[in-house]
Amino acid sequence: MEGELKPMDAEQLREYGHKMVDFIADYYKNIENFPVLSQVQPGYLRKLLPETAPAHSETLQDVLEGWQACNLDLVPFDPDIQTKILPGVTHWQSPDYFAYFPSNSSVAGFLGEMLSAGINMVGFSWITSPAATELEMIVLDWLAKALKLPDEFLSTGQGGGVIQGTASEAVLVVLLAARDKVLRRVGKDAIGKLVVYCSDQTHSALQKACQIGGIHPENFRMLKAVSCRDYALSPDALSEAVSHDLATGLIPFFFCATIGTTSSTAVDPLPALGKITKSNSMWFHVDAAYAGSACICPEFRHYIDGVEEADSFNMNAHKWFLTNFDCSALWVKDRSALIQSLSTNPEFLKNKASQGNLVVDYKDWQIPLGRRFRSLKLWMVLRLYGLEKLQAYVRNHIELARRFEEHVAQDQRFEIVTPRKFSLVCFRLRPPQSNEDYANKLNHDLLDAVNSTGKLFISHTVLSNRYILRLAVGAPLTEERHILAAWKVFQDEAATLLSKC
Repeated sequence: MEGELKPMDAEQLREYGHKMVDFIADYYKNIENFPVLSQVQPGYLRKLLPETAPAHSETLQDVLEGWQACNLDLVPFDPDIQTKILPGVTHWQSPDYFAYFPSNSSVAGFLGEMLSAGINMVGFSWITSPAATELEMIVLDWLAKALKLPDEFLSTGQGGGVIQGTASEAVLVVLLAARDKVLRRVGKDAIGKLVVYCSDQTHSALQKACQIGGIHPENFRMLKAVSCRDYALSPDALSEAVSHDLATGLIPFFFCATIGTTSSTAVDPLPALGKITKSNSMWFHVDAAYAGSACICPEFRHYIDGVEEADSFNMNAHKWFLTNFDCSALWVKDRSALIQSLSTNPEFLKNKASQGNLVVDYKDWQIPLGRRFRSLKLWMVLRLYGLEKLQAYVRNHIELARRFEEHVAQDQRFEIVTPRKFSLVCFRLRPPQSNEDYANKLNHDLLDAVNSTGKLFISHTVLSNRYILRLAVGAPLTEERHILAAWKVFQDEAATLLSKC
């Protein structure tokens, strides 16, 4: 049928691709007009969409085109994207998005993602697309050098880098590698004696990795981090826990430190912790998912001093490095540990290059077999922006966070809870009376009030049993005016709440 969308046609792709790029460009141009946090109720979409898929094809205009020219202005009309999908979207790229941690998009990242989607290869082995494997090795070596990681993490030695989907996948694969490495030494029946250690500020991804990896729940040690150390883990706490477990016949084998914890961006002391793990033959993993991006700046590089003691290191380029989700960079010193744990070699995947150990097959460094050409977008970001612009980008967000922190500190109704290190500000509204339960309720109500305005979106945490507000600066479009507007919303909503006390 004439005009029907074909599965793949170069000229149709050109026509519709232009329309899609225009739509996305208009979306970013108008993104500040949307409520940052979606205001819909659970189950809203089922009421709006039919119960079955359409039997006959529809047009792209029916589905997509949500803006039309009218008297030189863009005004919405009623296609499904505008009326049904966008109301249910929380706009992570909004300049007023301050929740969790950022998840960056950029023009360079988008172009790389587009090229990856266009090529659409499944690069599990080198032979399936040699460029995909070799470019990934090269760009991760570039990024490792920008972070001044030890040479052992480079692909030219026994280690190397690999792009995982998320930091959760990264910590899982190294935990499995560490588990199998120790079980080869002590026997597979000893799995019930293996012990994993972390701070109670460590991301919950490690707990899930232990559940998947068969580590007994009672052997997962979350060591308490206290406020007097700004919630960084004390080396003494780790040393005491390891010594106690050794004395009872258990086998300490894995420790995860964090650079920039989720709750407060605490920084665990890598040099001292690394010495403990090394003396006890434990795998030492460093999770720098958020804050690793800042460490390309010389003035922040000291936060990962001691990484030379680590067996693996991870940062999410998709958080704060202008690389579209998903792109989590993992480096290991000993790639053979990953390969021995995760490798399979069925007949249908055998080929001359792999059998001759001439190449890297990334299928043996990850959980799934298939993988996308993710290195393209990281390559685009590094080339189109360069390290100098990327450093300036990170520094700008840290400066904006510092300015917001100043406003909070100058208002006696509020308090800063823990010192800011990067671009996250942890603060709370002081209660009219010294009642912690009431203070927690007051800040919970403030968070709800602020987010309900639709003008911005923040998230919370709990530190030392206190309900804390988190404002993370990191969206690509955020400017000082957005910081000032956010602070005005906090002041107004706080005044309303306090007037009811």
